Formats: sequence, C-alpha cells, structure tokens
Amino acid sequence: MRPSKILAVALNYGSHLGQFDRSSAPANPELFLKPPSALIGSGEAIVLPATAERVDYEGELVAVIGRRARDLEPGEALAYVLGYTCGNDVSARDWQQNDLQWWRAKGCDTFAPVGPWIATNLDPTNLELQTRVNGEVVQRSNTSLLIHDVARLVSFASQVMTLEPGDLLFTGTPGTTSSLRRGDVVEVEIGGIGVLRNHVETPV
Repeated sequence: MRPSKILAVALNYGSHLGQFDRSSAPANPELFLKPPSALIGSGEAIVLPATAERVDYEGELVAVIGRRARDLEPGEALAYVLGYTCGNDVSARDWQQNDLQWWRAKGCDTFAPVGPWIATNLDPTNLELQTRVNGEVVQRSNTSLLIHDVARLVSFASQVMTLEPGDLLFTGTPGTTSSLRRGDVVEVEIGGIGVLRNHVETPV
C-alpha cells in the first residue's frame, strides 16, 4: 500500500534538541512532509545525492494509519493506527540548515526507508529503539521519552489534514546523529518490530 503522504516530526526527543541549539521543547509538534517518492523498503539502497555534503541517519518509530482519520482527540487516535514499523528519516543536513524549506533535505528519493514489516498490538509508549551503523550503536532510546507521543501526533495532524489508510507518521529521532558514507550499512531496530536494514550508495 503506497501512502498518500508521509508526515514526520522534528525535535521530538529532549536528547535531540541540543543538536539544533534548542533549549526548550516545541509546544506543538513540529511536523513536516516527506514525499511518497522518497519511500524505500528494508534491503534497498539509500542513495546519497551528489551535491549534498552531509547526509545523516535518523532512526525512528513510524506509525501506519489504518483508517481515515479527521479531527481526532488524543484519546481516540490510536484506534486509527494499524500498526508500527521502523523508519529512517534520512536528512541532508547542509540543505536543511541553509535552505528556507526542507523539501530537498528531507524529500530526496530513498530518504524514507521503512520496514521490515508492520507490527500490530504494540504499546507505542514503551518501545526500545536502537540505530547501528556498520554494527556500531549510534542511537539508543525509548519511545517513552517522546516529547509528543503517538496519540498526540496523530491527533494534531488530523486537526489539519485528513489521514488516509497507509499514510505514515515518523515520530522523531533521539540523540545526536552523524553522517553516512558510501558502503555503510545502517540498521534501525525497535523492540517488537524487527530490524530495518539499508546500505548506502552514491549515484552511478
């Protein structure tokens, strides 16, 4: 099922605020869009744009919308979620910092890996998340530390736009991220879901 849209949220772990010189958490979720054309699955290649100087991994929990949702309250929002998967909000940091909009920093082809499958009947408020690059742990956290939890994110987004079945919501990344290089293998593992694994290439 191809999503009609991919939503993602910035600055949603306290441990990630320092990377962007933020001393306080956003009062509301800082949502942005990634295009469906950025979507790839586990085992496929993340391709680094030739003109981007720094491209970072961002391991995240991703919520998959299960039925049409509009104007939801937080208390009912999780009933509209089909399940959860692992995601990597790949980001070209130099473009993100220098452009007025994030359309290319976050929206390049291959910049939305998700997988390996959708897990249902999970509690999204207490899941262990780990990101590894070439086997080395580079991120470790728990979704209990989200500033805005999944229910709040789904509710907030649904107040503005209709969420359709198959739409994806990246929930934010923890800690400090760093850049990817050709030949790297990046893995995002979330307890109860599995491991999203992608290798990194440069354009042919």
